[in-house]
Amino acid sequence: MKRGCTITGCVAKCPVIPKQVEVKVEVKERLTKAGWDGSRSGSGGSRPRGEFRWDNQADGGDRQRSPLQLFKGKTMKLARIFTVCVALIALGATLCPAADLPQVVRTLEQGYGTLNDMQADFTQKSTLAAMKREEKGGGEMFIKKGSGKDAMFRFNYSKPKQQIISNGKKVWYYLPEQKQVMVMELSQLFEGGNGVALNYLTGMGHVSKDFNVAFAAEPRDKKGNYVLELTPKKKSPAMAKLQLCVEADAVEQFVSKGQPSKPFPIVSSTVFDHVGNSTRIEFSNVRTNRGMESGKFSFKVPAGVEVVKNRQ
Repeated sequence: MKRGCTITGCVAKCPVIPKQVEVKVEVKERLTKAGWDGSRSGSGGSRPRGEFRWDNQADGGDRQRSPLQLFKGKTMKLARIFTVCVALIALGATLCPAADLPQVVRTLEQGYGTLNDMQADFTQKSTLAAMKREEKGGGEMFIKKGSGKDAMFRFNYSKPKQQIISNGKKVWYYLPEQKQVMVMELSQLFEGGNGVALNYLTGMGHVSKDFNVAFAAEPRDKKGNYVLELTPKKKSPAMAKLQLCVEADAVEQFVSKGQPSKPFPIVSSTVFDHVGNSTRIEFSNVRTNRGMESGKFSFKVPAGVEVVKNRQ
């Protein structure tokens, strides 16, 4: 060490060493210059010069622990306190009172009552039980309430490439790769309950009227959303039951405010048929009541495309 250079001076120049260390070092230097060897009064002995103890080995107390050791100790205590607080917060979230079945159903029905139009992205997974095979797809969907009881809808599938479009009266099922479009009346689609899988979207306000509603075997998913199981009151050859996953936040806001906050609170839907096949659709990037032109729900048959009419 250079002449005239002290430990205190070196410590003071180091930006990463806490100021408490600088003070402690300065005290040590002054005590050493005064001839104190680091022993405590009444301890019955002394240590050789240069063996001053800065840990807690002398008496286990904090008074002889270094500032760095004190800092580490305090940090560990704070970490334990923080962990306990986080655990209590998480526990409090899990202990929040769950909504009852009527409240979840009203969230769904009254929310849909405020819906005029909707646009969303979707992913679809179909499971064929007999073949143990899965088919995946996805795209973009549009819904607009019409003047009558039926709504207009459009499903643009990016995979597989196809479109399902309805203007509230007719339905077009377009397969561009096959250069075919199937045309039918909307009433045919919903006849005999065959269209009940789509009806939950276009007539969601009648869930309690058209279905027997109960919570699923697992009433809430991993994110806390509510899972409803709907069984058609009128038997449908195309659907045995329908599961709707309703967003927990929408339900909680409905319970607290008494009115719906989201026109479309559905996170996902799963349709099950009578032989065990299922089709699950998950919705994302949902946008509601933005204003939508009715022209989006009409279809002009492209040149060279064969029109197949579904006749009764």
